[in-house]
Amino acid sequence: MTSFCKKLSFRWSDLDPNFHVRHSVYYDFGAQHRIEILESLGLTMKVFQALHFGPVIFREECVFRREINLSDSIAIHTKVSKMKPDSSRWTIVHELRNDEDQLAATITVDGAWMDTKLRKLVNPTPKAVLDALSIFPKSEDFTTL
Repeated sequence: MTSFCKKLSFRWSDLDPNFHVRHSVYYDFGAQHRIEILESLGLTMKVFQALHFGPVIFREECVFRREINLSDSIAIHTKVSKMKPDSSRWTIVHELRNDEDQLAATITVDGAWMDTKLRKLVNPTPKAVLDALSIFPKSEDFTTL
């Protein structure tokens, strides 16, 4: 698998006064896609609650390349571009591409894992988390942190 990929559909409420997709919608699609990916890997909200463990974001940035309109056909492609060897810190990149494979936007997210009881950063020790992260598709320029 080269990336997690999903076709997006836009709603009227996703548009700004210029009739293209609002900037904050891009971030919402990235966040939703990350959660769907984790769920597909077995890391459901129930698992995170039971383990008192979950992802936390340090930085989220979007670079806009071309407008997206209501009727555009866009897919979001998600990969890990950086990760510590112990998977404790990571960078995930989402690319939003049209049917001609033209890049519309790139969302980059830096994050880590948090113990939700202690409210502090931790290394992912549950085997389910480590197994899931090991199969997460990596970008062509993947590097270790």
